[in-house]
Amino acid sequence: MIARKPIAISCGEPAGIGPEIAYRAWVALKDEDTFVWIGDPRHLPKAAQFQVISDASDAALVSAHALPVLARDFGSNAVAGVPDPTHAQGVIASIAEAVDLVQLDLADGICTAPIHKAALIDGADFAYPGHTEYLAALAGADRVVMMLASDMLRVVPTTIHIPLADVATHLTASLLTDTILITHAAMRRDFGLSSPRIAVAGLNPHAGENGNMGGEEIEMITPVLDALRAQGMDITGPMSADTMFHAAARKSYDVAVCMYHDQALIPIKTLDFSGGVNVTLGLPFVRTSPDHGTAFDIAGRDMADTTSMIAALRMARTMADGRNV
Repeated sequence: MIARKPIAISCGEPAGIGPEIAYRAWVALKDEDTFVWIGDPRHLPKAAQFQVISDASDAALVSAHALPVLARDFGSNAVAGVPDPTHAQGVIASIAEAVDLVQLDLADGICTAPIHKAALIDGADFAYPGHTEYLAALAGADRVVMMLASDMLRVVPTTIHIPLADVATHLTASLLTDTILITHAAMRRDFGLSSPRIAVAGLNPHAGENGNMGGEEIEMITPVLDALRAQGMDITGPMSADTMFHAAARKSYDVAVCMYHDQALIPIKTLDFSGGVNVTLGLPFVRTSPDHGTAFDIAGRDMADTTSMIAALRMARTMADGRNV
């Protein structure tokens, strides 16, 4: 294996499945890549083979035979399934340290294990809705985009965690333009597509059906797409969302930009529930994450599916390699 700068893995919620899936993903991938895990070693599985290192640059020397660990003291053991707010500051610090590593060019990308926002709020007054917003703040990024990706489909929701009743109000020409521009740039830079094909969904049933089922397509979405097409982008739409995710349709584009959360996430989670990866586009560094939560109900029982974590680590490497060309 060629020595590389590691992919940094933040520990996530210690009481969840994050430490377990990170370790098991290392077992699966240790012969093909280099990683470094940031957290309290007491939270790893009891039989875990790990080695504490003092510097991320040592990870390549260790990763083939033990999980390299940048050890941080969280103060106590973790109880599976029971989040401890006293661990909150350590969880937040592990994310910030992972970002420091990529910004100092000591890691090629970061993969974040799932966090439990309630514990972070209770234990550290965490002021961000989630990982994505915190990472954007650390990076100084004005606007970032969430993409869910697998080998079967890539989707980007333009609006994310807001009530459905508020989507039409939040969906502006500026937001849609920025979302498509960030997506287009990421497809070129991180995925090696010189001319990415972007399919854009309409907001309303049948993409508004010429204004009979809503006017957003005519009044806002189509003018945005026309302006971007005039810049040379390969964009199709607005398309009726109920006909753009079957197998033949998916072959016609590289990524689908959707108008709201469920319009994007239902198709990919139906097609590939275990293999989806959460990717943050628009950051100055690579960030991926498994597309699931902390799974407190199965934490500590050696039942967690590592498919998404493995896919997230592999995608982080693919994106990093794309940036390093």
